[in-house]
Amino acid sequence: MNRSSILLATALLVHAHVNAQALGGRTVYLEEVTLPGMPGVQSFAWAQHNGEWLILGGRTDGLHQRQPFASFLAADNNTTAYVVDPVGLQVWSTSITSLPAALVEQLQCTNMEYVQRDTTLYVIGGYGYAASLLDHTTHDRLTAINVPGAIQAIKNGQPLGPHFRSLADPRMEVTGGYLGLEGDHFHLVGGQRFEGRYNPMGPNHGPGFVQEYTNAIRRFRIEDDGVNLTIADYQEVIDTVNLHRRDYNLVPQVFPNGTTGFTAFTGVFQYGQDLP
Repeated sequence: MNRSSILLATALLVHAHVNAQALGGRTVYLEEVTLPGMPGVQSFAWAQHNGEWLILGGRTDGLHQRQPFASFLAADNNTTAYVVDPVGLQVWSTSITSLPAALVEQLQCTNMEYVQRDTTLYVIGGYGYAASLLDHTTHDRLTAINVPGAIQAIKNGQPLGPHFRSLADPRMEVTGGYLGLEGDHFHLVGGQRFEGRYNPMGPNHGPGFVQEYTNAIRRFRIEDDGVNLTIADYQEVIDTVNLHRRDYNLVPQVFPNGTTGFTAFTGVFQYGQDLP
């Protein structure tokens, strides 16, 4: 993996108590803050600029229903882009429906992979209902968002379009994975392609589905001159056991020898069963 390393681990239990000494003599306090207008969304993509947050996508209905006819309804997609000032306690919002249809379909879905590089938020894939297909799908798009531009547009009621660029690529058709950035290289780790309705009874009972885990680390560069997007130096590493996972956590890691990379913790996966 050249300069990058990925350590795969299953962490089922971590210490619930961390003392001040373990944090280098520092103490961490958590305090709940009430923020009027703060959106109730989950599984969204976000970025920040000058202390303000940009929030896109996700769902507004909490834990999804288990019945195929009721799960991941389009009515509960988040079709609003938000800007949040957590210090000034302000929230601005606007609809994303003025964007091109393909972007609207992607950016209102759930479990997108995303990471911010400098002032650009890169969003990949995601799962949700697509009106163009009349069904649920995993999107095959890489979308670049100018974070300060989008924030100002939302706050000032200006068009969003100039701040969004996108391309379609089947290698980006992933949901529930994780996107990490190390140096100039992006790492799209794990996840799956899921087509059709969520159905806990399996693909042959009622509404069917197709579920394909990537079992992969997809490593690439994004060449971005502010106008054109290109995926370059694409490589793929397959591990059908350790990378057969989705909906997990990937965090930066400094390894004992001083090199840096990522560690993947747990995840949702049933290796021998075709279930969502």
